[in-house]
Amino acid sequence: MRSFPLFLKLKGRPVLLVGAGSAAAAKLRLLGSAGARVTVSADQPSSDLLAAIADTGAHLIQGAVALADLSDVDLVFGATGDEGQDRAVAELAHRAGKLLNIVDRPELSDFTMPAIVDRGDIVVAVSTHGASPVLAQRVRAAIESVLPPGLGRLAQFAQRFRSAIQGRIGNTSSRRRFWDQVLGGPIAAAVLAGDEKRATRDLIRAVNRGEPKAETGRVSLVGAGPGDPELLTLRAARALREADVIVYDKLVDPSVLEYARRDARRIFVGKSKGDHTLPQAEINALLIDEAKAGRHVVRLKGGDPFLFGRGGEELDALVAAGICVEVVPGITAATGCAAYAGFPLTHRDHASSVVFVSGHSKDGISDLDWRALANPRQTIVVYMGVSAAGEVAGKLIEAGLSATTPIAIVENGTRWDQRVIKGELRDAADLIRHHGVAGPALLVIGEVTRAAEAGLRAELRAAAE
Repeated sequence: MRSFPLFLKLKGRPVLLVGAGSAAAAKLRLLGSAGARVTVSADQPSSDLLAAIADTGAHLIQGAVALADLSDVDLVFGATGDEGQDRAVAELAHRAGKLLNIVDRPELSDFTMPAIVDRGDIVVAVSTHGASPVLAQRVRAAIESVLPPGLGRLAQFAQRFRSAIQGRIGNTSSRRRFWDQVLGGPIAAAVLAGDEKRATRDLIRAVNRGEPKAETGRVSLVGAGPGDPELLTLRAARALREADVIVYDKLVDPSVLEYARRDARRIFVGKSKGDHTLPQAEINALLIDEAKAGRHVVRLKGGDPFLFGRGGEELDALVAAGICVEVVPGITAATGCAAYAGFPLTHRDHASSVVFVSGHSKDGISDLDWRALANPRQTIVVYMGVSAAGEVAGKLIEAGLSATTPIAIVENGTRWDQRVIKGELRDAADLIRHHGVAGPALLVIGEVTRAAEAGLRAELRAAAE
């Protein structure tokens, strides 16, 4: 460890900032957020700096900084952007015996400024000792994706009850187990969701019970997105990290599971046509049993759990069983695959609506309204339609849609091995057979697929010229 990390209370303490431009303005706003009493030395302050001075109430002195200006300050910051001026500030600070930071000049500084993740009472600082500020920013971004925005609120919530819980649960190890249950369970989830009223009610009940006891678990119905793990939402990634048990489907890319805890139990319940690892009723029972055993269960589904994912059936079963349940939406396959394939689902010139249908429902495709679907100004996305592609095409053509309507078959959408096969509606089944489409695939029918391809070619030509 080349530098000693610490958090310094600056509220009301005097700080000198030397600089006139945007870097000085950014530093001033940061110091102002910490409550520092800042004096700014700037000969010709920029409009950005003047605005920051107005916002923070800092004091401005114009002209060159002198040794006397450093006599009553605790810290000195240099943000001039000029090597000669920075060195002059450093010399004055060292003569005055003041701790110094010069922006982007670690060799002149006594301390470096970390990349900061600010969650109220929870603050995380990342430092590379000035070696690579950009790398520190990237690490900060990774940490920010892990920590929920309301984490500081959760810390304040816990602080309000510390004394009461300490008086009620005297044993240190029992108190630690109690807090572990609270901060890793539904009470914390309620605070993070903004429902502190419910969280307070439940925590008071838990405190009145005294010693920690087994709690009923909860279930998160989580959309894993269409394949690419980077399309997970922040909330989905957090749910995976917190899960005790993960019940997942065939369409979940294995790399998505890397976001889970190493010790989380993983249960595969994938389905394919004619081959169900577990019937839906048994999956429902599994989720209920695991939650009643006090575990946090993540039911992980490809795409979005409420779009052809049977999430609604599972939600009904869990609510009927009295299980606490949350739904975490995911990017559905249609939007993800279209984006990665380079065409929109709607377009002012070609499609004013989009409809999602399933090619694999309880009654097959016989119950679909083919006349309503056969609209040339509409995009049709067929989920689970590979085996039924020929029948879908035939029904649409019979209902009046042109046989030459362009289509795109997107296989393994958003993944590294994604394939996009384009053709005409009448050839849908032959295209699938000829190209050996075997992986998860969507059938997208409509003019948007042809228009996007032409637009992309035009953009490429323009870029080349």
